[in-house]
Amino acid sequence: MRKRIIQLAYIILGGALTINVLPVLWRVMGVQNDLWLNNVVVNFLSGGLISFIISVPTWRYVDNGIREIENFLNRQSPLMLLVGSLGTLIGLALAVFITAPLQRMDSVLMSSVIPVLIMLLFGYLGFRLGTTRIDEWRNLIPSLNNMSRLTKIRGHKKDDDEAAEAGEENYHHYKILDTNILIDGRILDIVKTGFIEGTLLVPNFVLYELQYLADKGEEIKRVRGRRGLDVLNELREQTLIPLEMWEGDYKNIKEVDEKLIQLAKDLDGALVTNDFNLNKVTQFQSVKVLNLNALAGALRPSIKVGDHLTVTLVKNGTERQQAVAYLDDGTMVVVEDGRDKLQQKVNVEVTSALQTDAGRMIFAKLV
Repeated sequence: MRKRIIQLAYIILGGALTINVLPVLWRVMGVQNDLWLNNVVVNFLSGGLISFIISVPTWRYVDNGIREIENFLNRQSPLMLLVGSLGTLIGLALAVFITAPLQRMDSVLMSSVIPVLIMLLFGYLGFRLGTTRIDEWRNLIPSLNNMSRLTKIRGHKKDDDEAAEAGEENYHHYKILDTNILIDGRILDIVKTGFIEGTLLVPNFVLYELQYLADKGEEIKRVRGRRGLDVLNELREQTLIPLEMWEGDYKNIKEVDEKLIQLAKDLDGALVTNDFNLNKVTQFQSVKVLNLNALAGALRPSIKVGDHLTVTLVKNGTERQQAVAYLDDGTMVVVEDGRDKLQQKVNVEVTSALQTDAGRMIFAKLV
């Protein structure tokens, strides 16, 4: 389909060009009065045929150029496109106003060539003046201030407006990821299951924090930072849910957690985290939070007092004679009087369980 459209454009452009050029050639060749040869239909068909022949080997180059322009425009923010278009239109309008007297002159150079050059120059200047002062335009158009900083990496926005109109007030299109959730890595597995809807959003200041950790001198922090960057790269490659970057920053806010809360308010997004303290703070900020630790706790099998478990004691507990084991899902099991059986597999009976936002802890005794 694209090929046919491009070839049609070739034909129309070639025909329009020959309507103006061929009469001059016929006049030079002495066939000016031959109505069978020198007429609009013959001139147009001649140019269209020549252009069609030229389009056969060259249409792919035009198609590739159009695709590059489409990709470039898709990477730009809505505000950038809006301001650039308005600047270009204003520049062209000024050029038409300035060159109007020149178009009445008999000279081809003054009536055609120079006006075209002036229009190209003013259109370019209008685009540049608009896009190079984008920060000032953001301040003038607050409603686009935050949305214009979004950079789509992959995917398409779904019918979120229709969902909102249907009364789904609890739906939040943007799921904002914090630093800890990327380092944790479980978000990748959850995305692969298809349970998260909308669009994942990673702010630039979160990316910078990961890069800072990855460059730190301490080995533990370097490993955590690199893991977060690896998880982000894997999220870029998956295709189940769109991923976008937010290129802005809140320079008047120093803490990353406070920036995340403010961004969630501005975009009406949900904050995805496993940070216990951040989860507590957001409860007073009217911000929707998706806590992966709470989700993991809800999906764990129910363990009741009196249940019997088989665990391996791996380290000493904080209290005297206590030993610590872990279930397959990472739940900590504190076993009384188990210090003498470290690195052994033992049978225990559950005496109590403590559930918190940070996770679950089980207390047991040897059987």
